[in-house]
Amino acid sequence: MTTTTPYPPDPQAPHNELPGRIMAREMAEQPAVLRRILSQGAPAIHQVAREIAARSPRFVLLTARGTSDNAALYAKYLLEIRLGLPCGLASMSTITAYGARPDLTDVLVITVSQSGGSPDLVASTQAAREAGAITLAVTNNPDSPLAGVSEYHLDIMAGPERALPATKTYTASLLALNLFVEGLRDGDGSAAEALPDIAEQLLARHDEVRTLAARYRFAERMVITSRGYGYPTAKEAALKLMETSYIPALSYSGADLLHGPLAMVDNVSPVIAVVPDGKGGEALRPVLDRLRGRGADLVVIGPRQQVEQASAGFVLPTEDVAEELQPILEILPLQLLAYEVTIARGQDPDAPRALAKVTETR
Repeated sequence: MTTTTPYPPDPQAPHNELPGRIMAREMAEQPAVLRRILSQGAPAIHQVAREIAARSPRFVLLTARGTSDNAALYAKYLLEIRLGLPCGLASMSTITAYGARPDLTDVLVITVSQSGGSPDLVASTQAAREAGAITLAVTNNPDSPLAGVSEYHLDIMAGPERALPATKTYTASLLALNLFVEGLRDGDGSAAEALPDIAEQLLARHDEVRTLAARYRFAERMVITSRGYGYPTAKEAALKLMETSYIPALSYSGADLLHGPLAMVDNVSPVIAVVPDGKGGEALRPVLDRLRGRGADLVVIGPRQQVEQASAGFVLPTEDVAEELQPILEILPLQLLAYEVTIARGQDPDAPRALAKVTETR
């Protein structure tokens, strides 16, 4: 018999009570974290954005690993779409392993890291600063080595995160990066003010996700797809499922899925589609049609009309939420899904095998 941690968890419950108790608590903290950033962190974020905007960076390089890499990909979409600023995802080994020293004069290097402690992130950021870059660290630890070597720092204010799967630090990073980009374009970030309340409503629908998770208890493989702003969500959801439940979860842009991987999808292959309410969702429609045509077990996370055309799904109330803010909400039911699938398979999502909270790559 599988024992499930109550959700939201009882804050007075003993710490050694049940598997998944830490991840459950940290998922439940996310609305409070988002409120903290909006009320306490936004002024400092906007100040940093104003100072960097005054220096007119010509290009942006984003540096990260793991979950933070998915947050950096979200920032890439924001910067390119909202500002028209060219962006790239850095290959740190060119500096840390091969010793390359590119000219980064007037380039903004944004390094995203929950802990700010991974040696390759610190080394590549230090090298970038020495090569003339404007360096910005986005971390959950203002006293970290990464914050120390960076010219600027954004504190995501998530509080200690003890579970190995990152949840609250991911959504906190997304919001901090969104407010930063809004600050670069002299926006006030007010569109994000509704997010904490909506996040609270979504997390309260835990029973819906538990029902959905029953579809995947015995899954041998999963495919997760999206387009546009939803693509980082697909990648982060796949990572969460792999690191907690050990199910091979393959994430693809909808466009890439049609260029070959669609061949592996059949009527027993679970497919989760993250459908943004906006241009990304419109671009994904031909992909959804092809998936339905192949008889895929299609689950949609997104607007009601798309959920109703799928095998199952989770409706997101995104009608009044800008498309660029929706990833902060889209990931919440998928975090819960990873948690519930892992519990159903008799594993502990707090402590995936072979993983450490700070990964010290070089």
